[in-house]
Amino acid sequence: MPLNEKSWINKNAWEYRAYEFWNKRDGSPKDKAKEILKNPRASLKKHQEYFGELDGMNVANICGSNGRKAVPLSLLGANVTVFDISEENRKYALELADCTNTDIDYVVGDVYDIDVNKYRNHFDILYLEGGVLHYFNDIHQLMEILFLILTDGGKMILSDYHPLKRCINSDLKYIPSYFDKELHNEDISYKQFFKEQEQQYFTDVSLRFYTVGEIINSVISTGFNLHRFDEHRGWDGENIPWEFTILASK
Repeated sequence: MPLNEKSWINKNAWEYRAYEFWNKRDGSPKDKAKEILKNPRASLKKHQEYFGELDGMNVANICGSNGRKAVPLSLLGANVTVFDISEENRKYALELADCTNTDIDYVVGDVYDIDVNKYRNHFDILYLEGGVLHYFNDIHQLMEILFLILTDGGKMILSDYHPLKRCINSDLKYIPSYFDKELHNEDISYKQFFKEQEQQYFTDVSLRFYTVGEIINSVISTGFNLHRFDEHRGWDGENIPWEFTILASK
Protein backbone atom coordinates (compact mmCIF):
# COMPACT_ATOMS: atom_id res chain seq x y z
CA MET A 1 0.00 0.00 0.00
CA PRO A 2 1.48 3.38 -0.95
CA LEU A 3 2.34 5.52 2.05
CA ASN A 4 -0.20 8.23 1.34
CA GLU A 5 -3.03 5.78 0.70
CA LYS A 6 -3.02 4.67 4.34
CA SER A 7 -2.79 8.26 5.47
CA TRP A 8 -5.78 9.28 3.37
CA ILE A 9 -7.84 6.44 4.84
CA ASN A 10 -7.08 7.81 8.28
CA LYS A 11 -7.68 11.39 7.18
CA ASN A 12 -11.16 10.52 5.94
CA ALA A 13 -11.93 8.76 9.20
CA TRP A 14 -10.67 11.61 11.39
CA GLU A 15 -12.62 14.24 9.47
CA TYR A 16 -15.98 12.69 10.26
CA ARG A 17 -17.55 14.26 13.38
CA ALA A 18 -14.26 14.60 15.26
CA TYR A 19 -15.08 18.19 16.24
CA GLU A 20 -18.38 16.98 17.65
CA PHE A 21 -16.56 14.23 19.57
CA TRP A 22 -14.13 16.64 21.20
CA ASN A 23 -17.05 18.73 22.38
CA LYS A 24 -18.65 15.59 23.81
CA ARG A 25 -15.52 14.35 25.58
CA ASP A 26 -13.61 17.50 26.53
CA GLY A 27 -16.39 20.06 26.57
CA SER A 28 -16.62 23.13 24.37
CA PRO A 29 -13.36 24.95 23.55
CA LYS A 30 -14.50 27.66 25.96
CA ASP A 31 -15.00 25.18 28.81
CA LYS A 32 -11.76 23.30 28.04
CA ALA A 33 -9.91 26.62 27.99
CA LYS A 34 -11.07 27.40 31.53
CA GLU A 35 -9.69 24.05 32.69
CA ILE A 36 -6.31 24.57 31.00
CA LEU A 37 -5.92 28.15 32.23
CA LYS A 38 -6.15 27.04 35.86
CA ASN A 39 -2.78 25.26 35.50
CA PRO A 40 -1.33 24.89 31.98
CA ARG A 41 1.57 22.71 33.11
CA ALA A 42 -0.78 20.27 34.83
CA SER A 43 -2.43 19.69 31.45
CA LEU A 44 0.79 17.94 30.38
CA LYS A 45 0.04 15.34 33.07
CA LYS A 46 2.71 12.65 33.42
CA HIS A 47 4.87 14.35 30.78
CA GLN A 48 5.53 17.45 32.88
CA GLU A 49 8.86 16.10 34.10
CA TYR A 50 10.24 15.79 30.56
CA PHE A 51 9.80 19.47 29.79
CA GLY A 52 12.18 22.07 31.14
CA GLU A 53 12.01 25.79 30.43
CA LEU A 54 9.66 26.41 27.50
CA ASP A 55 9.83 30.16 27.03
CA GLY A 56 10.84 30.89 23.42
CA MET A 57 11.23 27.21 22.52
CA ASN A 58 10.02 25.99 19.11
CA VAL A 59 7.88 22.92 19.71
CA ALA A 60 6.44 20.56 17.10
CA ASN A 61 3.39 18.68 18.36
CA ILE A 62 3.15 15.79 15.92
CA CYS A 63 -0.40 14.47 15.47
CA GLY A 64 -1.42 17.13 17.97
CA SER A 65 -5.11 16.40 17.57
CA ASN A 66 -7.46 18.93 19.21
CA GLY A 67 -4.74 21.10 20.74
CA ARG A 68 -5.18 19.95 24.33
CA LYS A 69 -1.38 19.73 24.70
CA ALA A 70 -0.35 22.40 22.19
CA VAL A 71 -2.35 25.15 23.88
CA PRO A 72 -0.85 24.66 27.36
CA LEU A 73 2.63 24.51 25.82
CA SER A 74 1.93 27.84 24.13
CA LEU A 75 0.67 29.33 27.38
CA LEU A 76 3.96 28.26 28.98
CA GLY A 77 5.87 30.36 26.43
CA ALA A 78 6.60 27.93 23.59
CA ASN A 79 6.14 28.63 19.88
CA VAL A 80 4.00 25.64 18.98
CA THR A 81 3.33 24.11 15.57
CA VAL A 82 0.85 21.26 15.34
CA PHE A 83 1.08 18.79 12.48
CA ASP A 84 -2.11 16.76 12.10
CA ILE A 85 -4.18 15.20 9.36
CA SER A 86 -7.63 16.42 10.38
CA GLU A 87 -9.37 19.70 9.62
CA GLU A 88 -11.92 18.83 12.31
CA ASN A 89 -9.14 18.59 14.89
CA ARG A 90 -7.74 21.89 13.65
CA LYS A 91 -11.07 23.63 14.10
CA TYR A 92 -11.32 22.66 17.77
CA ALA A 93 -7.63 23.41 18.44
CA LEU A 94 -7.73 26.92 16.99
CA GLU A 95 -10.92 27.73 18.86
CA LEU A 96 -9.29 26.43 22.04
CA ALA A 97 -6.25 28.63 21.47
CA ASP A 98 -8.46 31.63 20.82
CA CYS A 99 -10.38 31.01 24.05
CA THR A 100 -7.11 31.07 26.00
CA ASN A 101 -5.82 34.18 24.20
CA THR A 102 -2.79 32.38 22.81
CA ASP A 103 -1.61 31.37 19.34
CA ILE A 104 -0.56 28.09 17.77
CA ASP A 105 0.33 27.24 14.18
CA TYR A 106 -1.65 24.32 12.84
CA VAL A 107 -0.52 22.53 9.67
CA VAL A 108 -3.05 20.07 8.24
CA GLY A 109 -1.57 17.31 6.12
CA ASP A 110 0.27 14.02 6.06
CA VAL A 111 3.23 14.00 8.45
CA TYR A 112 5.16 12.14 5.75
CA ASP A 113 4.75 15.30 3.64
CA ILE A 114 6.15 17.79 6.15
CA ASP A 115 8.22 20.39 4.30
CA VAL A 116 11.60 19.26 5.57
CA ASN A 117 13.41 22.10 3.80
CA LYS A 118 11.24 24.67 5.55
CA TYR A 119 11.48 23.09 9.00
CA ARG A 120 14.97 21.54 8.86
CA ASN A 121 16.74 21.95 12.23
CA HIS A 122 13.89 24.22 13.35
CA PHE A 123 12.34 22.65 16.43
CA ASP A 124 13.88 22.51 19.88
CA ILE A 125 11.35 19.93 21.09
CA LEU A 126 9.33 17.26 19.31
CA TYR A 127 6.30 16.05 21.24
CA LEU A 128 4.24 13.00 20.27
CA GLU A 129 1.68 11.52 22.64
CA GLY A 130 -1.65 9.81 22.94
CA GLY A 131 -1.31 6.83 20.62
CA VAL A 132 0.00 8.00 17.25
CA LEU A 133 2.64 5.54 16.07
CA HIS A 134 0.11 2.99 14.83
CA TYR A 135 -1.07 5.50 12.20
CA PHE A 136 2.30 5.20 10.41
CA ASN A 137 3.15 2.13 8.38
CA ASP A 138 6.85 3.06 8.13
CA ILE A 139 8.21 4.04 11.52
CA HIS A 140 11.72 4.47 10.13
CA GLN A 141 10.59 7.08 7.61
CA LEU A 142 8.72 8.87 10.38
CA MET A 143 11.84 8.95 12.57
CA GLU A 144 13.97 10.23 9.70
CA ILE A 145 11.60 13.17 9.20
CA LEU A 146 11.54 13.91 12.92
CA PHE A 147 15.33 13.79 13.10
CA LEU A 148 15.68 16.29 10.25
CA ILE A 149 13.32 18.88 11.73
CA LEU A 150 14.88 18.74 15.21
CA THR A 151 17.69 21.14 16.12
CA ASP A 152 21.10 19.84 17.16
CA GLY A 153 20.83 19.34 20.89
CA GLY A 154 17.04 19.31 20.71
CA LYS A 155 14.95 16.61 22.35
CA MET A 156 12.11 14.31 21.43
CA ILE A 157 9.42 13.34 23.92
CA LEU A 158 7.57 10.35 22.48
CA SER A 159 4.77 8.80 24.51
CA ASP A 160 2.47 6.12 23.19
CA TYR A 161 0.43 3.08 24.10
CA HIS A 162 2.62 0.26 25.34
CA PRO A 163 2.77 -2.56 22.75
CA LEU A 164 1.66 -5.04 25.42
CA LYS A 165 -1.60 -3.14 25.85
CA ARG A 166 -3.04 -4.44 22.61
CA CYS A 167 -2.25 -8.01 23.73
CA ILE A 168 -4.42 -7.85 26.86
CA ASN A 169 -8.20 -7.82 26.56
CA SER A 170 -10.70 -6.32 28.98
CA ASP A 171 -10.69 -9.57 31.00
CA LEU A 172 -6.88 -9.32 31.33
CA LYS A 173 -6.38 -12.35 29.11
CA TYR A 174 -3.51 -12.52 26.64
CA ILE A 175 -4.15 -12.02 22.93
CA PRO A 176 -1.28 -13.55 20.86
CA SER A 177 -0.74 -10.63 18.48
CA TYR A 178 2.47 -9.02 19.70
CA PHE A 179 4.63 -9.66 16.61
CA ASP A 180 1.94 -9.03 14.00
CA LYS A 181 3.17 -6.71 11.24
CA GLU A 182 0.19 -6.53 8.89
CA LEU A 183 -2.13 -3.54 8.60
CA HIS A 184 -5.38 -3.69 10.53
CA ASN A 185 -8.66 -1.96 9.76
CA GLU A 186 -10.26 -1.01 13.07
CA ASP A 187 -12.93 1.25 14.51
CA ILE A 188 -11.88 4.84 14.98
CA SER A 189 -11.35 5.46 18.69
CA TYR A 190 -14.27 7.84 19.23
CA LYS A 191 -16.96 5.86 17.39
CA GLN A 192 -18.23 4.48 20.70
CA PHE A 193 -19.19 7.99 21.85
CA PHE A 194 -22.06 8.08 19.36
CA LYS A 195 -25.42 6.34 19.28
CA GLU A 196 -25.43 2.79 17.96
CA GLN A 197 -27.59 3.66 14.96
CA GLU A 198 -25.10 6.38 13.99
CA GLN A 199 -22.00 4.21 14.23
CA GLN A 200 -22.61 2.57 10.85
CA TYR A 201 -21.55 5.80 9.13
CA PHE A 202 -18.06 5.87 10.63
CA THR A 203 -15.24 4.56 8.46
CA ASP A 204 -12.39 2.45 9.80
CA VAL A 205 -8.84 3.59 10.40
CA SER A 206 -5.81 1.71 9.08
CA LEU A 207 -3.30 0.79 11.78
CA ARG A 208 0.15 -0.83 11.91
CA PHE A 209 1.31 -1.92 15.37
CA TYR A 210 4.94 -2.06 16.55
CA THR A 211 6.87 -4.00 19.16
CA VAL A 212 8.98 -2.34 21.85
CA GLY A 213 12.09 -3.44 19.96
CA GLU A 214 10.93 -1.92 16.67
CA ILE A 215 10.15 1.40 18.34
CA ILE A 216 13.41 1.68 20.27
CA ASN A 217 15.53 0.50 17.34
CA SER A 218 13.88 3.01 14.97
CA VAL A 219 14.86 5.81 17.37
CA ILE A 220 18.46 4.60 17.75
CA SER A 221 19.10 3.66 14.11
CA THR A 222 17.96 7.08 12.91
CA GLY A 223 20.65 8.77 15.00
CA PHE A 224 18.78 9.89 18.10
CA ASN A 225 20.49 9.52 21.46
CA LEU A 226 18.16 7.50 23.67
CA HIS A 227 18.16 8.78 27.25
CA ARG A 228 15.13 7.16 28.86
CA PHE A 229 12.47 4.57 28.22
CA ASP A 230 9.84 4.83 30.95
CA GLU A 231 6.87 2.50 31.31
CA HIS A 232 3.62 3.67 32.90
CA ARG A 233 0.96 1.74 34.75
CA GLY A 234 -2.63 1.37 33.61
CA TRP A 235 -4.77 4.49 33.73
CA ASP A 236 -6.41 3.34 36.97
CA GLY A 237 -3.13 2.29 38.55
CA GLU A 238 -3.25 -1.32 37.34
CA ASN A 239 0.01 -3.24 37.57
CA ILE A 240 0.17 -3.45 33.76
CA PRO A 241 2.33 -1.42 31.34
CA TRP A 242 -0.28 0.67 29.53
CA GLU A 243 1.90 3.47 28.13
CA PHE A 244 5.57 4.34 27.67
CA THR A 245 7.58 7.52 27.22
CA ILE A 246 10.86 7.86 25.35
CA LEU A 247 13.18 10.79 25.94
CA ALA A 248 15.77 11.16 23.17
CA SER A 249 17.99 13.91 21.78
CA LYS A 250 19.82 14.84 18.59
